Amino acid sequence: MMTVNNILEFLSEKYPLDTACDFDNVGLLVGDKNAAVTKAVICLDCDINAVNYAKSIGAELIITHHPVIFSGLKSILAGGVVYELVKSDISVISMHTNLDIAVGGVTENLCEAIGLKNVKPFMAHDGFLIREAECDINDADKLAEHIKRKLCTAVRYADSGKAICRVLVCSGSGGNYLGDVISGGYDALISADIKHNVFIDAVNSGVAVFDAGHYQSENVIIKPFGILLSSNFSDIEFEYYNNNIKFI
Repeated sequence: MMTVNNILEFLSEKYPLDTACDFDNVGLLVGDKNAAVTKAVICLDCDINAVNYAKSIGAELIITHHPVIFSGLKSILAGGVVYELVKSDISVISMHTNLDIAVGGVTENLCEAIGLKNVKPFMAHDGFLIREAECDINDADKLAEHIKRKLCTAVRYADSGKAICRVLVCSGSGGNYLGDVISGGYDALISADIKHNVFIDAVNSGVAVFDAGHYQSENVIIKPFGILLSSNFSDIEFEYYNNNIKFI
C-alpha cells in the first residue's frame, strides 16, 4: 500500500523542501501523511474545480506546484478549498520554488519546451537559481511567434532591435531579473508577469523581454512531473487537471 508519505518522501528527496524560498510554503499542506493513495491528481493550482475533479474520480491526493495554503488563514468555511479538502479526506502536497529551481524543474522544462540550448543554472542577484541558455532564433518577432506556438499562449514582448543569442529564463514571475540580463550582457529575458515599466527599461537598455504568461510558463512541468511519478509509483493512478485558465 502506497501512502501520502511515500510520495512526500520521494519528492522531498528529489526537490528538497529547504531549498524553497523563505517566503514559501511547501510540502504536505493538507491531510494525513499515513493515508493510503490509489489515485492522485497533478495540477498547477488546487482550486475548487481541482478539488471537485479529485472527488469525482476518487483521488485521495492532489499534488500541486502553487501552494494550496500560502499565508495564514483567518477562517476555514464550507465551500472553501481547504474545508472541502479536509471534509473529503483529500491530502495536498505542494512543490513550489524548490521545484522551480531544481534540475528537471519548472524553469528547465520551460527552456526545453521553447527549444533553447546549452541550458545552465544562473545565480540571480537575489540568490534565486534561474537559467541561462542560447537561442537559435535571433529575431525578436520570430522568437515571440515561436514561444506563442510552443506554449499555446499569447506573448507580450519588447524588441530591442538587436540579434538575440544569450538569454536568461525564469518561469513564473521574473521581471525583477532584468538587471541580471543587463549586467550579465545577455540579449533577452524570457519569463512572465512582467510589469510595463520593465518593458520600458528593457527597451532603453537595448535588451529584449518576452512575457509568456505565468500559467503557461509553468504548466510545462505538469506532464513531465506526472511521468516521473508514474514511473516511480506504478501502483498509483495519476491524472492531470488543467485549471480553467483561458487565453484568446
